[in-house]
Amino acid sequence: MKAFAIHTNGNIALVDLPQPEVGVNDLLVKVMAIGVGIHDGYFFPPNARFPYTIGIEAAGVVEKIGRAVTNYKAGERITFVNAMQPKGGTWAEYTVVADGSLILRIPESMSFETAAAVPVAGNTAIKAFRALDLQPGDSLFIAGGSGAIGTLAIQIAAARGYRVAASASAKNHQYMRSLGAEKVVDYHDNDWQEQIAERYPGGVDAAIATQPGTASDSQAVVKDGGEIVAVSGDQFVPVRGIILKQIPYTADVADELSDLLRRIASGEFQLTIENVYPFLEGMDALAKAGTRHTRGKLVLTTKLDERSSDAKGVAR
Repeated sequence: MKAFAIHTNGNIALVDLPQPEVGVNDLLVKVMAIGVGIHDGYFFPPNARFPYTIGIEAAGVVEKIGRAVTNYKAGERITFVNAMQPKGGTWAEYTVVADGSLILRIPESMSFETAAAVPVAGNTAIKAFRALDLQPGDSLFIAGGSGAIGTLAIQIAAARGYRVAASASAKNHQYMRSLGAEKVVDYHDNDWQEQIAERYPGGVDAAIATQPGTASDSQAVVKDGGEIVAVSGDQFVPVRGIILKQIPYTADVADELSDLLRRIASGEFQLTIENVYPFLEGMDALAKAGTRHTRGKLVLTTKLDERSSDAKGVAR
């Protein structure tokens, strides 16, 4: 099979590899589409055997199941997170995912490209809200509101009745308003924090910082004793009694993620895919993800020579 794999020297290249072996608790999946993230180029287990197939999320069709697997069957359409597994990741024509991983059935009307864009961003957004103690009517600032996580977080917050402010470059302001943000600011502006303070005197109740280096700056717009979730793991010394909350990574949010998929499939929530790359252009997709300047999500399709109909648009 074709796969993008990282070698011992850190280089990533398209190579030919054998299909991974299916263990008793594994599902062999024919990969149809792959969610692209900045982490894909370096996220692999310490016991990885090189060359190691990169990638942690995808959507596809169950091809074969191990003899101990009872929850899934061949032919089912699934989207999943396949992180830190010794047998390799998702940037390949086939991958194995262990039963018990985050695996979701894809709604019938949803494309593989759309489904592949949901697991990591949706999982992160939902768990970020699990960390916060917010009630309808409370205010929330999202630093980095136009990316994959921010796109979903704004909509989840608005649906729960939170008042949402968000930051991104000026070209994405109308986009964030369309998702449900009531106040938008450009992080390039020297006075963006003052702009938030004018709308929310005393500060917002909480903040979700999706981009590295944004959590500390977000303190200026959070009220005394408020909360901040640093998605990227930023560490800083809180002031004014502000509480730095950790994402509960072990929390089971499968039911909420399934509901999120349903809402996206029905059109209730918007999922934006900035670009769908053909598989052979995987390195271009990885380079684009590395810029951290993407509206919504990037996706690879395993079609080797053509672009998906979902490219450069709002996923259906």
